Amino acid sequence: MATATKTLQATLAPPTAHKEHKLQETLSAYRKALHESFNAGCETQNAVNDIVTSYNLSSYAKDALKNYVPGLVDDADELDDDHPARFTERGFSLDHNPKNTIEWYVKIPHHEDYHLWLPVRINPAQQELWHDLLDETADVGQFRLQRHGTTWELHVTVDSEVAESDYEATDKEVTPVGFDIGEAHLLAGCACEQGAPTDPLLINGGRARHLRKEMFTTLKRLQERDAAQWRIDDRFDHYLNALTDIIEKASRQAVEYAQRFEKPVVVLEDLADIREDLDYGVWMNRRLHAWAFARLQQRIEDKAREAGILVEYVEPAYTSQICHECGHVGYRNGDEFRCTNDECWVTEYHADINAAVNIADRHDPWGESLPLKPAGDDILRDGSACDSARTHHETSLPQQMSLSAYQSTGSEPTASFE
Repeated sequence: MATATKTLQATLAPPTAHKEHKLQETLSAYRKALHESFNAGCETQNAVNDIVTSYNLSSYAKDALKNYVPGLVDDADELDDDHPARFTERGFSLDHNPKNTIEWYVKIPHHEDYHLWLPVRINPAQQELWHDLLDETADVGQFRLQRHGTTWELHVTVDSEVAESDYEATDKEVTPVGFDIGEAHLLAGCACEQGAPTDPLLINGGRARHLRKEMFTTLKRLQERDAAQWRIDDRFDHYLNALTDIIEKASRQAVEYAQRFEKPVVVLEDLADIREDLDYGVWMNRRLHAWAFARLQQRIEDKAREAGILVEYVEPAYTSQICHECGHVGYRNGDEFRCTNDECWVTEYHADINAAVNIADRHDPWGESLPLKPAGDDILRDGSACDSARTHHETSLPQQMSLSAYQSTGSEPTASFE
């Protein structure tokens, strides 16, 4: 068996006024300590410790800050205001009483010698993992407390055993399955069997695109009308839940598609920076768009690993612009990719599938292109080119999205990330 990191999500039952106040105190103190450490440019744990020592926080929160801030200083230029409060795994405690209406209870560290026990509602689909935590058969990691609108959420990372693949990504018999995430099509996938693209998968992105546009319009109107905060929060949650549902279904389809092939290797683009550099115009919330890309990739990776499927990340450069057959740079016209090489048999192929097969072929550790044979006609399917694969990503952690930036800018709603 292999080990995979998953994130459990729970919603705190509405706390009493006293406990609500204590939760607010903890979150506020954590964010102040985080901002002071970040603004001071703390690059070591000792530097962070010098600042957070004076704050009225538990050692679990302070230790989490000491682990978190140095890396944040290296990677980020500024901070959002709605970071969750983080705690190290040592501060996690769980209790279960099946006789109660709300069966599960979690300890939230408040001050050094004072903690809050609160009932939480768990995702029923994750109940087995919660029992594993209770029985200590699974290892708990960092956990985070966040407020969304009028509710409090808890996210707990847990290491659990998953099926381990009985083959290596470098085996010659593997089937690379590339996935391209985009606008017109939320997801395009294509497997390469013996170098030939096989039975591609296309998932339309129209519904997700419509929801993002509608979300922007609705939230902007509510803000302009000085609507009650609970109404804005409610609408935001509605759209976020709808987008999450689309992402969950698409990621499940992607993994089911990969499972159809012998020894599949899921191949994804490393989109660490590329999507944030794009401008999608006034009607497109860029950061929400980027969140959807990252979240979909994350869920494909998580579900693939749970199914015992290997996952690789590759360089994204030119996957949408090169011809699958000859490697020449072509151009895109809507959903069509056109090759500019007169000597190439390719004329028109589906652009997203073209990208997906290019991505699939980049799993080759030797960077060799896999030549594809023409299908005999120019139907809308695709092929691929070359390049080298990156090392396997660390298990992805979920990104949360909130409304704070939208309310502060007064224009486009923006998604903020953990």
